[in-house]
Amino acid sequence: MMRLLRPEAALLAGLILGGCTARGLADFEQTLASSDSATIALSRWCEARTIAQPPVIRALADRQASMAASPAVREALGLGPDDTAAYRHVSLVCGNRVLSVAHNWYVPSRLTTEMNHRLATTDAPFGKVVAPLGFRRQRLASLRGAMAECPQGTVLSHRAVLRLADGRAISLVVECYTRANLAPAPRVSGD
Repeated sequence: MMRLLRPEAALLAGLILGGCTARGLADFEQTLASSDSATIALSRWCEARTIAQPPVIRALADRQASMAASPAVREALGLGPDDTAAYRHVSLVCGNRVLSVAHNWYVPSRLTTEMNHRLATTDAPFGKVVAPLGFRRQRLASLRGAMAECPQGTVLSHRAVLRLADGRAISLVVECYTRANLAPAPRVSGD
């Protein structure tokens, strides 16, 4: 007789069969929790797991992607009826591994002109671009597995608001972390 697994048990079974462990996922969660910036946390993780050398995180932006800010997103960002939200969809990679797929709604009027230009024209990660603002992360939700906005293969999802010191929100982000974070480190071939 076939037994159905709860979502958490199914995820754990999938991780174990894929060579990953619950301990690895817990370590990854701890690394993410250690920083207000997902970019910094992923860089630390990439370095510790020797995923790529150098452990540089790049944000491959999908310039064609578009997703209007829902009323819930607008509310989380503290936007009035005349305020604008921009959208950025990226894959955060280290070496050739996609570590995260992110949906980011942000408030251009709360960023500098230079920051908005970099976000619109480069593959720089959002967290790195806005780091001079000294933002803090407010985690709204965390799920082992995929939130509605996340693709298949997501092992961990976060929804968070990034806030300035005065409490104003600059971004709402949905981060979808992939199995690549828990895969064994790539082998380095010797000469």
